[in-house]
Amino acid sequence: MGSTSAENNGTGDNSTTGVGRRALIKRSAALGLVSVPAMSFLSACASGGGDGNSGDNEGKTSESNPFGVKEGSKLDVVIFKGGYGDDYAKAWEADFKKKRGVTSVHTGTQEITGKLQPRFNAGNPPDIVDDSGAQQIPIDVLHKNGQLLDLAEVLDAPSVDDPDVKVRDTLIPGTLDAGMQEGKLVALNYIYTVWGLWYSGKLFKEKGWEAPKTWDDFLAICKDAKAQGIGGLAHQGKFPYYINVAIMDLIAKKGGLDAMKAIDNLDPKAFVGSDAATEAIEAVYEVVEKGYLMPGTNGLTHTESQTRWNQYKAAFITSGSWLENEQLKTTPDDFDMKFLPMPVLADSALPFEAIRAGSGEPFIIPSKAKNLPAAKEFMRMMLSKEWSTIFAKEANSLTILKDGVDRGVQLRPGTQSTVEASAAAGDNTFRFLYTEWYSEMGTAIENASNELMAKRIQPREWLKRAQAAVDKQAKDPASKKNRRD
Repeated sequence: MGSTSAENNGTGDNSTTGVGRRALIKRSAALGLVSVPAMSFLSACASGGGDGNSGDNEGKTSESNPFGVKEGSKLDVVIFKGGYGDDYAKAWEADFKKKRGVTSVHTGTQEITGKLQPRFNAGNPPDIVDDSGAQQIPIDVLHKNGQLLDLAEVLDAPSVDDPDVKVRDTLIPGTLDAGMQEGKLVALNYIYTVWGLWYSGKLFKEKGWEAPKTWDDFLAICKDAKAQGIGGLAHQGKFPYYINVAIMDLIAKKGGLDAMKAIDNLDPKAFVGSDAATEAIEAVYEVVEKGYLMPGTNGLTHTESQTRWNQYKAAFITSGSWLENEQLKTTPDDFDMKFLPMPVLADSALPFEAIRAGSGEPFIIPSKAKNLPAAKEFMRMMLSKEWSTIFAKEANSLTILKDGVDRGVQLRPGTQSTVEASAAAGDNTFRFLYTEWYSEMGTAIENASNELMAKRIQPREWLKRAQAAVDKQAKDPASKKNRRD
């Protein structure tokens, strides 16, 4: 899974558009992955927050060492080893040792919850974590338990590249929203991501299909594909986060930003009583009802579905822009992977070119980290041009740093297509935040989508279950601290 599944800039700006796109395109860098919400969290972490035990790891502060990193200390780093691997982090760690004299203990894993939940419970967490993937520990759960450091100090520190400019002022506007919890930035979503549909340029050329801009055109290709023994749409059945990319994109594009905000703001008519939500869920269900799904897709994991799509067994698949990296080993050389904004329903408020875009891949610093000075400095250096370029070279993806990637970075076809789609979208971008703010609600909606795709419930029941999840979340007093204007 992507290092996921889809933007407050730390100054109180609740922009919904995620600007800075033109600067992003000028450097022609890759668009990358997002954080995928966890399927479920085994149990809330029991250990509370508190200051890390950094007394033995505190050095002298200076202009070049604002957090007082102690030479000779050790940093415990855990990286989600998904679509982006962990070679980029190893390169960072080697440079950190060279520049700061800190040795890193590196763990690359996909078992984030399995490996880290016991450590959080015991009050012995790592120093910095890439908390992503199917087994991500929900950020909101960690935050409610007081287990995450407020990253304001990192944002307000002088940037590595220009000490006269704060770190927060070097970032693409809007990219910090996804890491906000109750007005505090507790996770740094590092990678710039787009979400939508994907297809093979080679297959489409062979079949004479044109990339669809309307939902009717999308269904027509699915129908033709089925007639030729090919699935229309593949989805990662065991991880319904992915099919919600289609559902939620259709809602936002049909109803506009107001429809998106209604969901994030827990509106009593976010789903039941929403024409946009009703049309969107009925449109997706039509794919199921007419048999346009790739056979067996409901029972497959993300990589299983994606691999069959790579084998030309389906015309389309939903995903974020980590897909290309995740499928490098199974994608044929001439596959010609392409990104496609979600086709629009009739009379949609947003144009076809509009895309869901923002930041993904949350990096966190536990409040009980043993080496807080080094963890904060490591994160500050992540937001330098040098480390941003290292990431782009190793992971074929763009970071949230403005003008932070060397122009010589080469892009793969799928990633290049996301850059082109982003250029076409301009300011027509949107981003849901409920997946980061309310993991329990997100999981309930995913579960409803799983039932819908398996034809065990109808669209009306999906709307009822989704609204019930919203209404339940709205009863939590803490929810009032999360608000989109």
